[in-house]
Amino acid sequence: MKVFDRVMSQLIDDYNIPGGALAIVNDGRLVFARGYGLADIENQEPVQPDSLFRIASLSKAFTAAAILKLVETGKVDLDERAFEILDQFQEPEGTTRDPRIDQITVRQLLHHSAGWDREAAGFDPTWTPSRVALNTGAPEPIACPDVIAFMLGQPLDFEPGTQYAYSNFGYCVLGRIIEKKSGQEYEAYVKQHVLAPLEITRMQIGGSLLNQKAEDEVRYYQQPGEGTTLSVFPEGPKWVTWPYGGQYIAGKDSLGGWIASAVDLARFISGLDGSKLPSLLKTESIESMLARPDPPLTGTKSYYGFGWAVRPIGDDGRWSHSGSQPGTASRMFRSHDGVIWAVLFNSRPENYSEFRDERSQLMSDAINSIRHWPYHDLFPTFDFE
Repeated sequence: MKVFDRVMSQLIDDYNIPGGALAIVNDGRLVFARGYGLADIENQEPVQPDSLFRIASLSKAFTAAAILKLVETGKVDLDERAFEILDQFQEPEGTTRDPRIDQITVRQLLHHSAGWDREAAGFDPTWTPSRVALNTGAPEPIACPDVIAFMLGQPLDFEPGTQYAYSNFGYCVLGRIIEKKSGQEYEAYVKQHVLAPLEITRMQIGGSLLNQKAEDEVRYYQQPGEGTTLSVFPEGPKWVTWPYGGQYIAGKDSLGGWIASAVDLARFISGLDGSKLPSLLKTESIESMLARPDPPLTGTKSYYGFGWAVRPIGDDGRWSHSGSQPGTASRMFRSHDGVIWAVLFNSRPENYSEFRDERSQLMSDAINSIRHWPYHDLFPTFDFE
């Protein structure tokens, strides 16, 4: 298994990353879990196999699983109209609501086909808090409810259900649907109904400032030359680094706010694909999660299901999701033959696209080089009360 040490060392060295963690599952057993490099440069603290990291957009898979739990209990219909559920939100005074907004369904939000396209619009509302504050009068830091109010006064970029456009905002809306339908705060519902059944006990919504760092959480580092930005918080320093004060992590809860360990992510995927019991979702829920969207969203080889990028292979398929924020780079992957891996880093390389492609290729080559997997299971080693 030294091949994985070489992969992680190469990525950390080549891309100026302080540290990372990797977990691998085969046949339902955690066969590999290791930390690399430094969790905290200043204090020379090494990354542990179960160190907590911001997972960024990997959070979307947990939000999708929470929606499917609500579907299973009859509280949510996938073809229900989102803003009939969220009738408490109104567009800002002086703006006109695009009537197509009221046709958006829960399914379309999950598939990133609800009508918002950040490329066409020229901005991502979840990453432009000053724009939201200016147009709504909401005080900073800006959270998802504020963004929803703002976006109800913005035109859609395309007819809902007619195309795919990755939307952080769509998953912001899904988090509020979870709250409305469950009667619980988003984080509380996910912890109780998604994480607890899988015995994942330390995942939580992350803090935004260094003094809010959770126990066992790594420290985040930006790359040289990234500079400072205006703080999203009215109190404290005006100019801050991007990882600490340049973003409101709790305000991105359902689209990118969770912190987790690589082992937690491996446990989550194992509980979804049935390789490790208890299984989180019913078979029909997994089928709908991984199903190819109806035309015109069918895609080619790959497509986006509910919270996962999916590529069918034979009678099975691979599921994956990547995530990145300033100071964070993450990926989780489940292959068509059931090998699962999750990797987390505490810095986002400047040439992120190149890093992302190299990371995937190196991991794929390393996985394919293994002829005999260990028979041990390390999951019990990382059980927490």
